[in-house]
Amino acid sequence: MSLLGTHLTILIGPTVPVPAPPGFLEALESVSVTHSVEERSGFQIMFRAGRSSADVLDYALLSSPLLRPFNRVILVVTFGAMPQVLMDGMITDQQFSPSNQPGESTLTVTGEDVSVMMDLEEKSVEHPAQPEAIIALKLIASYAQYGLIPVVIPPPSLDMPLPIERIPVQQGTDLSYLQEMAARFGHVFYVTPGPAPFTNTAYWGPPVRVGVPQRAISVNLGPSTNAEISNVRYNSLAPTFVQGQVQDRRLNQTVPVRTFVSTRLPLVSQPAWATQARTRTRQFRQSGLDTMQAFSRAQAETDASTDQVVEVTGELDASRYESLLQPRGLVGVRGAGYSYDGFYYVKSVTHNIRKGEYQQSFTLTRE
Repeated sequence: MSLLGTHLTILIGPTVPVPAPPGFLEALESVSVTHSVEERSGFQIMFRAGRSSADVLDYALLSSPLLRPFNRVILVVTFGAMPQVLMDGMITDQQFSPSNQPGESTLTVTGEDVSVMMDLEEKSVEHPAQPEAIIALKLIASYAQYGLIPVVIPPPSLDMPLPIERIPVQQGTDLSYLQEMAARFGHVFYVTPGPAPFTNTAYWGPPVRVGVPQRAISVNLGPSTNAEISNVRYNSLAPTFVQGQVQDRRLNQTVPVRTFVSTRLPLVSQPAWATQARTRTRQFRQSGLDTMQAFSRAQAETDASTDQVVEVTGELDASRYESLLQPRGLVGVRGAGYSYDGFYYVKSVTHNIRKGEYQQSFTLTRE
């Protein structure tokens, strides 16, 4: 399928996905893929479900074993000669819309990235004498059949659970427990497709705010323009400091807890938490922690709050950008003026693909 010099490849199958047959590509109407920091990535593929005289019992697409739930779908986008994995996920839903008009019936398959397989079975499991980073590695390794490559960044404070004091207990699915452990330190857990087809990267660690930025988003720059920005929002109520006290469970003493700054690598020279006249403050009310745990969780809340101060939304022309805008990474914005030019963290990207059209809607944030 050719889209203004951009090629979309669809691999689909129950165990090892194979290239979609020509009939599928002829019936393909649209593809939509959403990657977001706040939820699992998902995809939606719409087909025209025509019926010929040979389809005696059912529509050909509906009877095809390739579109059954929990079949694996891999979408690869090629810009020029550079293929990039757009999505690697499992079909979870089918929607069929029959029509009285010939050729107007549609079949839409919806799915989520392979992390949905980590969210199917609730468990009650003990993890004795294992800190969060070790538990994360162990849980990710149990899904190697989906090509998961673990990338685990330990938190700055190591909290080794001694069995005589406490034993970490998992009550829930593997995915929910990985996210719960990550939230304690202001970390995140997610699965991204690639770097190559049939592989996925399972990341557990702090939000990625370092590294080589992606190709810049350019607005109001004449021939260099590759995007339109629809809205820029500044939320002065987002940054939050935490103060209070905790009774150290080991020392049995009351210790003050307070945060003063964000430990995130700043993307601007004057972050809101340092320059605003007033900043929201919340009381720390957690208990049953030692001093190190209390400070880590208070700091995690402050760090997460500062990520939501400035939010930019817009739409990218993929034919001009000539690459996939990747979420959970850095990108530069230019042409928006001194106040809002610079680097941003990519919060979400939605890819909308049709024959002759490819748009990427994005949401960017920074402090």
